Amino acid sequence: MASFRKAYLLKQRYAARMLKQRGIHGVGVGYKDPAKPYKGAAVIVYADKAVSTASSKVRRKVRPQTVPIPTALKSKVPVRVIRSCKFRKNGLETTRFQRRIRPVIAGYSVGTPDVSGTAGLIISDKKRPNSRYILSNNHVLVNNNSARPSVTLQPGGADGGTVKRDTVGFVNRFVKLRKNRPNFLDAAISKPLRRNLLFPAYAVYGKVPGFVRTYKIGDRFKKVGRTSGIVTGKVESLHTDIQVDYGDYGNLGTITFKNQSVIRGKRPVSLSGDSGSVWLTRRGNLAAAVNFAGSDGGHLSIAYPVEWFMKVFGTRVARAGKCSLASPGRGSKRKFHCVHPLSAKTVKMLRPRKCRSRA
Repeated sequence: MASFRKAYLLKQRYAARMLKQRGIHGVGVGYKDPAKPYKGAAVIVYADKAVSTASSKVRRKVRPQTVPIPTALKSKVPVRVIRSCKFRKNGLETTRFQRRIRPVIAGYSVGTPDVSGTAGLIISDKKRPNSRYILSNNHVLVNNNSARPSVTLQPGGADGGTVKRDTVGFVNRFVKLRKNRPNFLDAAISKPLRRNLLFPAYAVYGKVPGFVRTYKIGDRFKKVGRTSGIVTGKVESLHTDIQVDYGDYGNLGTITFKNQSVIRGKRPVSLSGDSGSVWLTRRGNLAAAVNFAGSDGGHLSIAYPVEWFMKVFGTRVARAGKCSLASPGRGSKRKFHCVHPLSAKTVKMLRPRKCRSRA
């Protein structure tokens, strides 16, 4: 039975090489058999599905290419190949969470004049507990991955939001997405025009009392997204290096993210417009992970730990009143079936950029 430590170390060794192979989109760590966790760990490879082609006379299946798994890797730890199409950022797609709401709470449409995503959480600065911000993704709130002024609308422009009627704030800080080096977060925060435009609550589930510092393979989550609505999912793999297609946003194309979480739903959980939505623990409503991309069909959510966001931005979950809550912690950073914290070096590298003030 392979240990999670061994699977993690082998993933670290081989992932970069494997992601250069055509048809491989992600390499992470998960269970060898999710139905039988006692069988231990495996390296999880997300690779192209078999496809079918059709004409008026004949329909045939095209066999998928053999997934190029290094022999040395297969000999040391089990490898489980999960057929999956290319992963893409979520941007647009009708649900009740696309309407205008005041004050703004988590789970509803938010964005720019061109894009709609999801307000993930209402957060506050650790040094200014009375402050309030919207947590979401860079590609939901930011003007083309740049420091140019970016207006925030609720609802977003894809849901009929207009600058004149629906402006709630402007982007304050964001983590710039990189084309030529690994990324860790797709993240931004928006500062409201007035504090009372935001209220620290989460659609359907109410109060969010804090966030978890770690979670593990097999954990079950729930969330509300602008498009998919109320959904549940299960952590399928962690420490997953993955390629995500951003199209022409910021002229990025396909870029690499390190050590991401893949969360699977029985029905679509990460559709276009769900970007920025935050997964909560099944019990306790603690924030766990920030969704920013998904597979074709939406059954797989690509997310990173909320704890990373809070560390990089120096924030925490806001609450009604003068003070924000402390963040509960659980787990150990050395358990390889659990999420690990970012290193001090990585946190420094990810220092958020300040958006320029509006004209």
